[in-house]
Amino acid sequence: MPHPLAGQPAPKSLLIDLAALERAYYERTPDLADPNQLVSFGTSGHRGTPFDATFTDAHIAAITQAVCDYRVAQGNRGPLFLGKDTHAISRPAERTALEVLAANGVETFVAANDGFVPTPVVSHAILAFNHGRHAAFADGLIITPSHNPPQDGGFKYNPPNGGPADTDVTDWVQNRANELLRAANAGVKRTPFASALRASTTRVHDFIAPFVNDLAAVIDLDAVKRAGLKLGVDPLGGASLPYWQPIADRYELNLSIVNTRVDGAFGFMTVDHDGKIRMDCSSPFAMAGLVGLKDQFDVAWGNDPDADRHGIVTRSAGLLNPNHYLAVAIRYLLRHRPNWFGAAVVGKTLVSSNLIDRVVASVGRRLMEVPVGFKWFAPGLHDGTCVFGGEESAGASFLRRDGTAWSTDKDGLILGLLAAEITAVTGKDPGQHYAEITAQFGAPCYTRLDAAATPEQKAKLKKLSPEAVKGTELAGEPIRAKLTRAPGNNAGIGGLKVVAENGWFAARPSGTENIYKLYAESFRGPEHLQRIVTEAQELVSEALK
Repeated sequence: MPHPLAGQPAPKSLLIDLAALERAYYERTPDLADPNQLVSFGTSGHRGTPFDATFTDAHIAAITQAVCDYRVAQGNRGPLFLGKDTHAISRPAERTALEVLAANGVETFVAANDGFVPTPVVSHAILAFNHGRHAAFADGLIITPSHNPPQDGGFKYNPPNGGPADTDVTDWVQNRANELLRAANAGVKRTPFASALRASTTRVHDFIAPFVNDLAAVIDLDAVKRAGLKLGVDPLGGASLPYWQPIADRYELNLSIVNTRVDGAFGFMTVDHDGKIRMDCSSPFAMAGLVGLKDQFDVAWGNDPDADRHGIVTRSAGLLNPNHYLAVAIRYLLRHRPNWFGAAVVGKTLVSSNLIDRVVASVGRRLMEVPVGFKWFAPGLHDGTCVFGGEESAGASFLRRDGTAWSTDKDGLILGLLAAEITAVTGKDPGQHYAEITAQFGAPCYTRLDAAATPEQKAKLKKLSPEAVKGTELAGEPIRAKLTRAPGNNAGIGGLKVVAENGWFAARPSGTENIYKLYAESFRGPEHLQRIVTEAQELVSEALK
């Protein structure tokens, strides 16, 4: 059941003490005997909170030095684009990072006027800089914990392909950063912040104009202008805020920014399902403000703080489930991008809806189903062999209209603008398109649940073989596949997926909690979905004995 405050304006009792958070960032030091306080640098980077000593000045100094050392080991002498979102601790972390980058002589591009830079804008900048180059490639650091609560911080690295770093990179950075931490950061080069700002290697960069001026290469904004649509956007107090008015001005769009507040405590938010403040633009509770305005706009959307996620709001259907919009976006794009390479694949994560499979098959395209993580799409989005990559968690990106790379990280700005293009070109909003799709392919029921699991069970689940599942049926249908490796690239999924004709489930352990995540879908209705969930829990429990 949702929390009693879910969807309601956040009360003052939920707001964090911003001064205390910043003090903790500088004063707390990680307990190196506690593995939870070491650097854990995955494809989404390192995340934590100063209040728990899991995201501190020491962590960011060590990680930045590790990235500098990695660049030297790779022989990369190109510039680095530094982005940040609006979380309260992102600004102090940026100061730390810049002090280390300057001391290491890394040419670093920062936003003017202490500005915010979304994740997709950094990816776009990297690709634009590297286009046609054969050496001295650019890469990037982005300070964001995505949609996580206000007390959290995040720090991630995007290599020269512009997308999330793969495990060979993240493992190297993590190991080196923890080595530095264990030596009390004695190996970290650092200069005072004032000196870092004055350093010849620190360059103020206009991130906004190049991104805004290039948008017509990926979205048919002339069609949106001609249609005269009334558009709404809620940046949720995030880094996309300074981009929307320039976009509206440049392309003459009737676009209203419904919330222009930036507040590190995110006190303007409505409370999420669990009683926490979380800037999740795919949550009907966190998006309650914009959903309440849906009838004022032809189509509207929101983004999370680093704008790598999207939430689409329509008059016809309210806030679209991320899986539903992925299916709509893919169908539309495959019909309206004639210059995309015909043999290129459409990418989805294996916990995304099988409705996408049916849509892709109906237009004769090949589907690439990969493990969870946007890093799997980055190479194909970079070289044009993957036209679209999407995750069930409301993250996606796709190629330019000419079939070349736009962004190899998730881009919530273009997914919002695509909703406007779809509505303008077809005269129907994405909710109406979803109704058409389900009339043709069936309406799926989808859920995600968390179930308790010991560390030993989590380790066993991560290493399961298909033979560990003894059953032959799932909810009354023969099991067609038992997967521990993704069909699209044969990469390990870190868990299990079981597929039948009209339903499936997937189970994978959480990386941070003693739970496993269970995803399930049915094309035969809620009762069949519940049967899948019940049998899935039984199958997983049996396999973990």
